[in-house]
Amino acid sequence: MAKAKTPARTTTARNAAPKKTPPPSGVAPKKPRVFAISFASVYPLYVQKAEKKGRTQEEVDEVIAWLTGYSGEQLQRVIDDKFDLETFFARAPRMNPNVALIKGVVCGVRVEDIADPLMRKIRYLDKLVDELASGKKMATILRR
Repeated sequence: MAKAKTPARTTTARNAAPKKTPPPSGVAPKKPRVFAISFASVYPLYVQKAEKKGRTQEEVDEVIAWLTGYSGEQLQRVIDDKFDLETFFARAPRMNPNVALIKGVVCGVRVEDIADPLMRKIRYLDKLVDELASGKKMATILRR
């Protein structure tokens, strides 16, 4: 006796993945949540990561100053005023002209391939702190 074939399952509206509809024309797409994170909340994490690997807060500050142009006093003011990351980079005194030399992977993504300019700046900072924590020489990190 032959087995009866069971019908193939079909996708129904109930178990189908929801379709994402694009925002209406004229409406800006939603910003990534990371843009709203305060720099004051991530700064101690950068310092902690570096210190775990034998580096110092001063070296973290030097890396941040190289990338953004913030001096020690300016950086402290940013922390005290709880700037979000978007504001932190928007008000940076000057982005280093050599940022294009920062290449590599951070969080599984190549920094040079990130399309959004703000996200790329955030990942540049992440990459520099990663390099600091991995023991690279400061001259190499600062692309000298």
